[in-house]
Amino acid sequence: MARRRQIYEGKAKILFEGPEPGTLVQYFKDDATAFNNQKKGVITGKGVLNNRISEYLMTCLGEIGIPTHFVRRLNMREQLVREVEIIPIEVVIRNVVAGSLAKRFAMEEGTALPRSIVEFCYKSDEMGDPLVSEEHITAFGWAAPQDLDEIMAMSLRINDFLTGLFLGIGLKLIDFKLEFGRLWENEQMRIVLADEISPDSCRLWDVKTNEKLDKDRFRRDLGNVEEAYQEVARRLGILPESGPRDMPGPETMQ
Repeated sequence: MARRRQIYEGKAKILFEGPEPGTLVQYFKDDATAFNNQKKGVITGKGVLNNRISEYLMTCLGEIGIPTHFVRRLNMREQLVREVEIIPIEVVIRNVVAGSLAKRFAMEEGTALPRSIVEFCYKSDEMGDPLVSEEHITAFGWAAPQDLDEIMAMSLRINDFLTGLFLGIGLKLIDFKLEFGRLWENEQMRIVLADEISPDSCRLWDVKTNEKLDKDRFRRDLGNVEEAYQEVARRLGILPESGPRDMPGPETMQ
């Protein structure tokens, strides 16, 4: 296994120095966390599946003109991405009432929203990823007003596209989280979609049965977590023929 310099380790992924300047290798782990890291576990094969699912969705979004950090998948668990300056905001797009929205407003899960709701959270595990407003974001310098306008426009376009894509394979996109970063090229900056899109970051329910096929199965101890992730990949037509298998990560060089 090649020795690589580790740049960052998060809850679900590790970033390593890439083969060329301005690139990183993103390694997908099987580790699972919930409730701001209070619940931890392992979902066997999750990293392999999320790598494939995120590759597929990022590629589809790139084809409709959404700029992303994704370059290409390298192997079962790794993909090459462009190095970006992550904007410390999580953008949450909600199409149906679920999760924390249901708790905050004492609403029944599954209630259709009259229109999609976009929420912003400040990326901080220590603070519990608090909800923030556009005023917080611009006043604290996390993003300029024009950047925020661009992020909003991209988020809504991504939502429209993914809602239709998932509906075509019998899944409802209940809500999902996006992250964006600043990509610098020849002193020019542009905002691009970063991180991943997978059952880790989306709520996906079966259209007919409302069965949950996402990380809520882990959060809520519903069982069959691995099978749910495999089902999403199967419906997208990208389940590895041999099934998700384990692959050790590269040795790290601090």
